[in-house]
Amino acid sequence: MLKNVAAVLLDGVHPFELGVLCEVFGLDRSDEGLPVYDFAIVSAEGPSLSTHVPGFTVSTPYGLDRLEEADLIAVPAGSDYIGREYPPEMLDALRRATDRGARVLSVCSGVFVLGAAGLLDGRRCAVHWRQADELALRHPRAIVEPDVLYVDEDPVITSAGTASGIDACLHIVRKEQGTEVANKIARRMIVPPHRDGGQAQFVERPLPLSSCDTVGEVLVWMERHLDEEMTVEQLAARAHMSPRTFARRFQQETGTTPYRWILRQRVLLAQQLLEATDETMDAIAGRTGFGTAAALRHQFVRALGTTPNAYRRTFRGPRAEPEVA
Repeated sequence: MLKNVAAVLLDGVHPFELGVLCEVFGLDRSDEGLPVYDFAIVSAEGPSLSTHVPGFTVSTPYGLDRLEEADLIAVPAGSDYIGREYPPEMLDALRRATDRGARVLSVCSGVFVLGAAGLLDGRRCAVHWRQADELALRHPRAIVEPDVLYVDEDPVITSAGTASGIDACLHIVRKEQGTEVANKIARRMIVPPHRDGGQAQFVERPLPLSSCDTVGEVLVWMERHLDEEMTVEQLAARAHMSPRTFARRFQQETGTTPYRWILRQRVLLAQQLLEATDETMDAIAGRTGFGTAAALRHQFVRALGTTPNAYRRTFRGPRAEPEVA
């Protein structure tokens, strides 16, 4: 059973990600019949640590020896965690923890600490989408999953940016103490006990500038006519090429096929319309070339892991209802 939890910090720790761990594991909710964890904040770099907020420091009496008794060791995000050197004693403690059967959890850039300890080798892992390429570059033996909120590769659990740490923490509670306990903690925090979708819905991928040499003019035309049916034969004729030559040039200059390029741009346009307009799903389906709301929903879920309605609620809120504080 999960009883003993420690959050291990470095200089530059981010208070929000640390706060997530404190909120889930550090509060006494025994008045509601919820488990109480033996929770400690541990410093890997002296009794007083800076945060990335000017003038905000964290003090703790606990050093790395406190990690030896923890069932779960959590590493929250911090500034400059990507390229810095980590205390060897901290990395050794993380390795010993997994060797004796304890779990380790990272929140956002804390995953780079786990990577430095060699705990990501051969494992799937999550990270903020903006840091996915850097993580893969620094730890080529890690299997980076850039679109998910968290990954459970027991005993290593990794989560993506900021609030996805809540998702991972509640997942661990659900796994150890059951759904009822996780749901009660989520209600106290006023957060969903489980979120659908992944990071894909939050990734910024604006429509690219058409700078390709031979298919650039065709790309501009395609961007302006996403609501129309297109075939490779039609596009090739517009580019004054054979279909085979056009498909080869398109792949070389865009890195993908015409079908996949069109599909991605249609999803991007749907995202923009869902965020910026009150148009119906049928209208958006027509403007984006999907034809029907059902087809829009199918392709949207495949691309982003969430439905158009859920995406609109996430980025616009309940538009028809008055705001209540």
